[in-house]
Amino acid sequence: MFIKLRVHPDSKRDKTVKRSADTYEIWTKARPERGQANAAALRALALALGVDTKKILLIKGARSPAKIVKIL
Repeated sequence: MFIKLRVHPDSKRDKTVKRSADTYEIWTKARPERGQANAAALRALALALGVDTKKILLIKGARSPAKIVKIL
């Protein structure tokens, strides 16, 4: 299963919003350096979906706010 993410790093709060069946928008306090925002976004998505973080793979968009992840 593939999910599209829109990540807003360096936000004032952590927030996850489901936009559609396969699209999420995530605000995170983490900075966009050294993969910190990506890791925080994947943790937030795992929490929202109720799955383990290790079962989520970042497929595309490591340096972009628009990302595609795969749920194993």
